[in-house]
Amino acid sequence: MSPGALFRRAALSSALLLAFGACATAADAQTSPEPPAKTLAQRIEPLVKAHKGKVAVAVKNLKTGESYAYHADDVMPTASLIKFPVMIEAYRQAAAGRINLDSTIKLHKADKVPGSGILTDHFSDGATFALRDAVRLMIKFSDNTATNLVLDAIGMGATAETMVKLGCPDTKIHSKVYRRDTSVFPERSKLYGLGSTTAAQMIRLCEELKAGRLVDAKASAAMYEHLATCDDKDKFPRFLPEGAKIAFKTGSVDASRTAAGLIECPAGSVALCVLTTDNEDQRWIADNAGNLICAKIAREVFDHFQNKPETPGPASTVAKEPSKPQTTPGAAPAPGTR
Repeated sequence: MSPGALFRRAALSSALLLAFGACATAADAQTSPEPPAKTLAQRIEPLVKAHKGKVAVAVKNLKTGESYAYHADDVMPTASLIKFPVMIEAYRQAAAGRINLDSTIKLHKADKVPGSGILTDHFSDGATFALRDAVRLMIKFSDNTATNLVLDAIGMGATAETMVKLGCPDTKIHSKVYRRDTSVFPERSKLYGLGSTTAAQMIRLCEELKAGRLVDAKASAAMYEHLATCDDKDKFPRFLPEGAKIAFKTGSVDASRTAAGLIECPAGSVALCVLTTDNEDQRWIADNAGNLICAKIAREVFDHFQNKPETPGPASTVAKEPSKPQTTPGAAPAPGTR
């Protein structure tokens, strides 16, 4: 065989080998399994561990039952998140005929307190409005003055009593906002400020709300709509896709940022609670680290449930790190309290 023929045969053999190798590579790529999707723990725990402060998290898909918990039974400060349980008590008393949400209340100069809301700076002494409107202001704008007016109507200790009946014994509002002298739980006020709860108990309340079991279906629907108006854009809603539906309440004091509520995900309604305290970052800016961890966890949860099948499943995850009771004081409400 001539040298030219040998060269052509060798070239053909090399081309065939290269083609075979390419086909084999393509076949391998087609048959290789996709990497497993991240678990809730893999999504959330890096954010928690990077945060400079104490964190508690609870998540539950109310359709599938898939859940995750990190220090979810630790008692933590609520800041204004406690206004959600206060609203529950107002609707409970209205259903029982003890108060009338349509009754007129009067704003006096002595009622006005600092911090979040619109009543103190924008309403005149002697202004009148419905108690129901005070509840709306308490949730939408986290209005501190409105909160105290609602507490006047329902009684200072009533919310805590009802929370015990609902299986949430650690969920308490301790005093009026900026009225520590009204505290019905003085020691807890020193430890946690305005209110206290656990992430697990907030998830319980969210689940009961979605199921229509907080008071009754009509009251639950009304409360859901109140929560859907919450104006805090720095926490849960911040990184969610435009148009994502969410009903929630938040809280902020110097050392704590909190949020809890319902995110409507493609794979079902998801209850989420993030509580932070003893935060190193105490700046009153949108990029406060406490705000950011709430926002980032909300997005991770939304993404996790974006393409999940809607079939029930018992999957749940509890962080391996043992839960430790919260013993260090939470910050008392600061001038910017909301």
